[in-house]
Amino acid sequence: MKQTALAVERDAEHGREVLLLVTLEADADAPRAPVTANLVLDRSASMRGVPLLAAVQAAQSLVERASPRDYLGLLTFDAEPEQLLPVRAMDASAKAQFLKALSRLESGEGTALHEAIERGAEAVRRVLVPGARPQVLMLTDGEPSVGPSQLSDFKTLGARVVESGVVLHALGLGRHYLPDILEALTGPSGTGFVHVDDPEGLPLAVGTMSAELFGEVGSDARVYVLPSGFSELRCRHRYSSRVEGDAMSASLGAVSQSFPRRVLFSGRLDAAEWNLGVTTSYTEGTDTRRMPVPVSRVLPDSDQGRFVRAVSAELELVAAEASAWKALGRRNQGAAEQALETADLALYKLARLGSLEVPPQRHMERLADLRRIVERRAAQPQALVMRRAHSEVSRVTLSRVGPALPLPALAPWKSED
Repeated sequence: MKQTALAVERDAEHGREVLLLVTLEADADAPRAPVTANLVLDRSASMRGVPLLAAVQAAQSLVERASPRDYLGLLTFDAEPEQLLPVRAMDASAKAQFLKALSRLESGEGTALHEAIERGAEAVRRVLVPGARPQVLMLTDGEPSVGPSQLSDFKTLGARVVESGVVLHALGLGRHYLPDILEALTGPSGTGFVHVDDPEGLPLAVGTMSAELFGEVGSDARVYVLPSGFSELRCRHRYSSRVEGDAMSASLGAVSQSFPRRVLFSGRLDAAEWNLGVTTSYTEGTDTRRMPVPVSRVLPDSDQGRFVRAVSAELELVAAEASAWKALGRRNQGAAEQALETADLALYKLARLGSLEVPPQRHMERLADLRRIVERRAAQPQALVMRRAHSEVSRVTLSRVGPALPLPALAPWKSED
């Protein structure tokens, strides 16, 4: 496991601050862990036709990628969840049966989301595969209409699933799913959720999830930071974090090949001399490892310094974008315009920093879409704009963005950001 910690000292609004970026990256040739997962697929009425077909094809791609050492199960749900196939090894016979069951799925009525997650987690945690974490992969396009439907119910369920040893992944399809519920379910797992606007986007989303799932090398990764010379320290990413004595820790979840996990901390200095002690822990196979990570102090305008500052600018961008969508949902035009200005400034910073690891291009289309809506003063339904905000926050603030394609270098920005 490759581990780095980069620290940048710079001027900030309230004095001097330090940005600390810790990255965990799996070795390309490291053996991957076996997969144990229960696929939980929504087959409610709103999935009828193209959405269900796309979901089936996406699930088929997961099955075809599995090896005999991987264990998969299938639970489908409408008003009633049903464990169609038990969680078992994906040998040739099991794969054929799995693919056949998928091809025969039909849509039903109702959406018993809460019970589907409960049953899906219960089934997968009954199977022990050494070196594998039990996981639930859930896809839904609808709002719960059967059983518990309050946000508090799903917050409790998400926490209970993690406490039972199961990791939950979620993918929301279309405009009818509830991002608050998916965030409540996946937040305790540290996975975040993925969103696609239409069935055409499913292959890419599931392909990315598949690559991450079938490339997992380490699990239960956690970063510990012990500051000295600071008046405060904050975790900027939305990982689950906590204070442990004089240190702060953040849980990063799994580390997969080609999907480095990053976490950014920022701290305000109250002394000329400062220090940051960084330690990481993670499970590899059946072994738990804990080791110190040397902190490299880099100049703000060096390549590494611009990379750290670009991560910070990207987090500012998605936070401002989310605020703008929420303001539109509340029909607060002034707040939406102000948040859009902040997002535009953060995008400008990101582009001028010219960091290849954090390309601004992946934000431009969405921000242009937001700008058109703000300029037209179009009052979209509150539920829709909240979905747009939550899905983007989930994707970026948990560092779930996959590896970017090489892009031409931009001229670096030489002033402080």
